Amino acid sequence: MLMLYAACSQRLSSSLMATKPQRLHQIASGASILGSGKKQRAMTTSTATADSPMREEFAKYTDYLNQLNDKRERVVKASRDVTMNSKKVIFQVHRMSKDNREDVLAKAENDLAAVTDQYMSKLVKELDGTDFWKLRRAYTFAVQEYVEAATFCRFCKAGTLLNLAEINASLLSLSAESLEPLQINVLDYLLGLADLTGELMRLAIGRISDGEVEYAEKICRFVRDIYRELTLLVPRMDDNFEMKKKMDTMLQSLVKIENACFSVHIWNHELARALGPRFMSPVDESPVEDSPTIKCDPPKLVLQLPFQDQHLKDIVKGGCHWRIEWLSSLIILDLGQALNLR
Repeated sequence: MLMLYAACSQRLSSSLMATKPQRLHQIASGASILGSGKKQRAMTTSTATADSPMREEFAKYTDYLNQLNDKRERVVKASRDVTMNSKKVIFQVHRMSKDNREDVLAKAENDLAAVTDQYMSKLVKELDGTDFWKLRRAYTFAVQEYVEAATFCRFCKAGTLLNLAEINASLLSLSAESLEPLQINVLDYLLGLADLTGELMRLAIGRISDGEVEYAEKICRFVRDIYRELTLLVPRMDDNFEMKKKMDTMLQSLVKIENACFSVHIWNHELARALGPRFMSPVDESPVEDSPTIKCDPPKLVLQLPFQDQHLKDIVKGGCHWRIEWLSSLIILDLGQALNLR
């Protein structure tokens, strides 16, 4: 081997002194000599290898993964429909006022039943009989939105909380009796409950603007109870990163509701003190002729305003309730000028 290497080295060194065409030819011939000393390797296949048990097992794994990916795509599409239509139910409830409360809630309940029968049923059928924990991230946001819509409707109708057992009981009829039914887990329920507080905050602000302060206070107490209980529960949860983020948002919603209710009470109290007893009379007493009235709730007072300011007359005409958006500096200034308080 050493002699062969020495001979090749000698031929390569001599080729460096030759002309360019000869040099290339000699280098190629030297490489062929070195290569001839090595044994050629080749891979051989046989029919026995192609039909081996290992190949059959991997073929089964391939089919399983393909079916799982196809199922995941169908679950994502069904989840998208559940999310979109659950949001529509929530928007429908927000259209509620003290005049159309029953009609709006009845329509919202019908829409929620349609979401359950048409869209949640598709999701349940895709996950029936399978280990649905593997696909949880594909449908968890849809389930949270569905929980939010269902609990929102229940609170607006009965003033109570829809618990997890009641939601899962409504889904049992969608599953086949021979298969394991899809049940909403505790974590998804709590995440949906955390989102509910944001919708309740929007509802409370809307009720205050319509003069329903007592209803807003009821919402405030309800949200405060939810936050207090979850504050005790969340530190003991293992998978609580997402829940901790929602707890911060829940606290912000609670503070907004409390500030709105507090501002209305302070405004009504200071307004009554500023106007004085000479502008106040019991509710059942008839107001002065050709004088606009303002009803403050609470307290139950009728303010008699004997002034001719047309701008303020247009605002309070018809005995409208005070609204939170009226508390601008312009209106306060006009009221002070009309009553000679400034």
